Amino acid sequence: MYDHLKTLRVVEGASFIAAPSCGLHLAQLGAEVIRFDQIGGGPDFHRWPRIPGGPSLYWEGLNKGKKSIALDLTRPEGRELAIRLATAPGENGGIFLTNYPVDGFLSHEELSVIRPDLITVRIMGWPDGTPAVDYTVNCAIGIPDMTGPSSVNGPVNHVLPAWDLLTGAYAAFSLLAAERRRRETGQGEEVRVPLGDVAMATLGNLGQVAEVLIGGNDRPRTDNDLFGAFGRDFVTRDGRRLMIVAITAKQWKGLVRALGIQEQISSMEAELGLSFATDEGLRFEHRDRLNPIVSAAVARRDFGELTSAFDAAGVCWGPYRTLKAALEQDERLSPRNPMFSEVQHPSGHRYLTPGYAGTMTGHSRQTPACAPQLGEHTEQVLAEVLRLTGGEIADLHDRRIVAGPA
Repeated sequence: MYDHLKTLRVVEGASFIAAPSCGLHLAQLGAEVIRFDQIGGGPDFHRWPRIPGGPSLYWEGLNKGKKSIALDLTRPEGRELAIRLATAPGENGGIFLTNYPVDGFLSHEELSVIRPDLITVRIMGWPDGTPAVDYTVNCAIGIPDMTGPSSVNGPVNHVLPAWDLLTGAYAAFSLLAAERRRRETGQGEEVRVPLGDVAMATLGNLGQVAEVLIGGNDRPRTDNDLFGAFGRDFVTRDGRRLMIVAITAKQWKGLVRALGIQEQISSMEAELGLSFATDEGLRFEHRDRLNPIVSAAVARRDFGELTSAFDAAGVCWGPYRTLKAALEQDERLSPRNPMFSEVQHPSGHRYLTPGYAGTMTGHSRQTPACAPQLGEHTEQVLAEVLRLTGGEIADLHDRRIVAGPA
């Protein structure tokens, strides 16, 4: 947690990953992020992973450091409160983060009538309003057909929600860009960030769109090999599996030296009339001959001996292990990493919790805040942001338009 955005107020009405992760990034930089949810919880309040029979660790993780107000959004009075929150006055307010549909009671067009300088950052599936999540975006642009073993017929999905996470970060810097422009011009705007556009732009930025347009063919599956350079998994003599990557000439030379395979590589280079050190693509093209040489050399040594040699030679490598094993073995996944702290959460559990992933040098990193209880800040937000009196707040409670923590 840092305080770089301590004067900023963002109202968040959102679910799933992308928009809440955007709000999380802002909260961890010090912004006041006020999240409104349906009384009893929205569509992701009970999402897995969760404590068996208990609260969602997913919701708890994505909403750290935010304030929570619970409204009955099925009723006009609850929706009116959400609108008032999004458009509440104040120089550093008037910023609304959402994944609600473009049209509807939280449309930018309707909200900006109330506050013309409103900034709305809207996460979407596809730019035409069609809903989408990571898996449906991936399948539509060919990612599952590039993933997995070459022997598999059919798509291979993966577990990392890459477009959600990237879209959340994209939305965060887009929000700050819009806020900076508003400071200079006084003008609000709506920023729409669709997962599909982020995914397609990413493939274009990485050259993969041009690769298909120019070459005329889809990229094939390459098993566990790194596309376009040298890299794959190998097994040591004592049965440990590790990933070895050599993208740069320095990494390749270090690997050859550490494994003691200079003579074999030199012989192959002379035979083929090329240099593997000068062109990373050649290492990929000839991987079927290079992989057995590296595999045999790795298999002759135990993990500890081999990795010590790798570190001395500047080899890029990583061990294969489960998350449980990583938590047990890697100090980078422990309180010794200043990003992490042991934090008590509303679920009743105390566990290792990350703060902001960047390090602001010269600034104090505070302990990560826990997630709120659902509705924990209902009365505070109504009083401080909407300036309601105690009697008005009590009336809303009595009519079950709002709710505090259970």
